[in-house]
Amino acid sequence: MEFDIKTSADSWENIGAFAREMEGMDASGLLFTEAGQVPWMMIAAAAMAAPSLDLSTGIAVAFPRSPMVTAQIASELARNTKGKFRLGLGSQVKPHIVRRYGVEFDKPAARMRDYVLAVKASLTAFRGEARLEHDGPFYQLNLLTPHWAPERHDYEDIKIDMSAVNPLMLKVTGEVADGLHVHPMHSMPYIENRVMPKLKEGTAKAGRSIDDIDLIVPVLAVAGDTPEERAVLVREAKSAIGFYGATPVYAFQFDDLGFEGTRLKLAEKLRAGDQEGLLDLVSEEILDHFALVARWDDMADKLIARYKGVASRVVMYLTKQSIALDSANAGKWSEIARAVRAA
Repeated sequence: MEFDIKTSADSWENIGAFAREMEGMDASGLLFTEAGQVPWMMIAAAAMAAPSLDLSTGIAVAFPRSPMVTAQIASELARNTKGKFRLGLGSQVKPHIVRRYGVEFDKPAARMRDYVLAVKASLTAFRGEARLEHDGPFYQLNLLTPHWAPERHDYEDIKIDMSAVNPLMLKVTGEVADGLHVHPMHSMPYIENRVMPKLKEGTAKAGRSIDDIDLIVPVLAVAGDTPEERAVLVREAKSAIGFYGATPVYAFQFDDLGFEGTRLKLAEKLRAGDQEGLLDLVSEEILDHFALVARWDDMADKLIARYKGVASRVVMYLTKQSIALDSANAGKWSEIARAVRAA
């Protein structure tokens, strides 16, 4: 099981320094989100600073970019990282796609399927294995002259992962992707009872095996030996659970666990701007389902117990903040990283 660290918008200089630190503490890689800053240049900075790290997008927003442009970026990053890059793609939600990016958003699962297949067709053409000839319901690509094709290199087998929450998108992931980015707000019953069956439907439809899909699982992991030491990041974890949990798409997760009505209560607090009230609704029992809180000496064992045999990669969502709070925590996370990777 690989042990990755999530990072987000930052300067190239800071990303380079952080990547070197993570390489030194035996992390497997870095995962880059996309929000106010695109991930590509940060990945380049990280690769130059720490060439042994795996680097991935978790996720890059698909629909605002042409599949050809995405394939070109992926090919360039794979070449220059010597195969250490894997491409994670996601649809985002309709308001962002339509109102922030100004592009169409309809039938997102079908569009994502076509998008990933168009990226794969582009990469196949880059490898010289076939002419570019993708004729899908949303994307049609059939022109690639030698002048516009990326230069061939030794790292052209690029993994393409998808994020998915709802059943349709999970099935599409099983059908066309190499990996699934599980949502940060997840419980183990959700993975077992909701995620895996739909992934298996998708893989069966495509004549694939579930073993073909890597599960990349973000973890709201909070380590500390006292409640006081854990308090800041427990608050961060509860805030994330409250924010995500207030949206309708996640209501079923609360209901499945016996917390009916929690989504509506969270939404009311969020609309009212009542942050403290929102945090109070995330009980210790809810926190235990959606986060992992442990003493330092117990964290590796708890990660292994929960995710071994399930996740190909675990991604620590709060470790960067933990180290920022106390630089001595880097050594403790290094020990956890080594233990998890050894498992």
